[in-house]
Amino acid sequence: MTREQKISLIASCGLYVLTIVGFFFFSLTLIILVFLGFTLCITYFSYQCYRNHNDYTGAEHLQQEIGILKAEKDQLVKDYEALLTEKDKELEQRQVNINRLNDELTLQGMARKEVEDKYTEISAKVSSDSGVLDSLLPPDEEEATEVDIIEVAKRAIKELEEDAKSAGLRVNISSASEGLTVKASAKRLLIMFRNIIDNSIKYMKKAGTLVITISSIDDDIFIVLKDTGEGLPEDETKHIFELNYQGSNRISGNGLGLTQAKAIVEHYGGTIYARSPQGNGMGIYIQLPTS
Repeated sequence: MTREQKISLIASCGLYVLTIVGFFFFSLTLIILVFLGFTLCITYFSYQCYRNHNDYTGAEHLQQEIGILKAEKDQLVKDYEALLTEKDKELEQRQVNINRLNDELTLQGMARKEVEDKYTEISAKVSSDSGVLDSLLPPDEEEATEVDIIEVAKRAIKELEEDAKSAGLRVNISSASEGLTVKASAKRLLIMFRNIIDNSIKYMKKAGTLVITISSIDDDIFIVLKDTGEGLPEDETKHIFELNYQGSNRISGNGLGLTQAKAIVEHYGGTIYARSPQGNGMGIYIQLPTS
């Protein structure tokens, strides 16, 4: 129950008691005034309950989804390990192909320098793919410390409050805990939240709500950022973390925000992915280890 709800409920109870007592001690005019005050307070309390219920916007459903996130996280880790194994095999095969090319070109009398240039070109391309996310990581000279991630999320909401209000976006936090700590840079986590909230502000294109649900399961923090926008088709959603990618709802900008958010999450050993049933909003799902 919010502070406003408590105050209005207490005031309603007090005025109700005064109304009953007034039949014995007050004049009719004063009884009517006290009863009107009671009516206004109980009406305001009812309005607050109704508004808070509407603001929740599916947060109860999101809490149910949190339970399956750990299993999905384990599957993502397995998929990632399998991908690494596959990439290692590809690199080995590329090395074999390079060696074979070297032998063939040598037999044909080509200069060794040309062979080395080809090898350098291929190696540079392989290394550049893995280095893109590291290059997008925001610089931070401070070492990672214990950070209250709920407070960081509140700070990001506060900084973007005016932009969200102008866009008709209401941003709420839902958490069963007063505070949840994670070992990371507060500056980088703030940029992560800002980028995702800013993405909702830009792309919802209508009034709505963004609910940020933060929970803890075992040694992991799970964050779900779900808005009430139009969302994207599935074939576009899987590309939203790619650098410079913009979907069918594209607007001006370089598409850097979500890519940078992914770089921050993965730098701290976490995982991030998106779900967007078209017409039912965009959901960003994040897992971060607590240490």
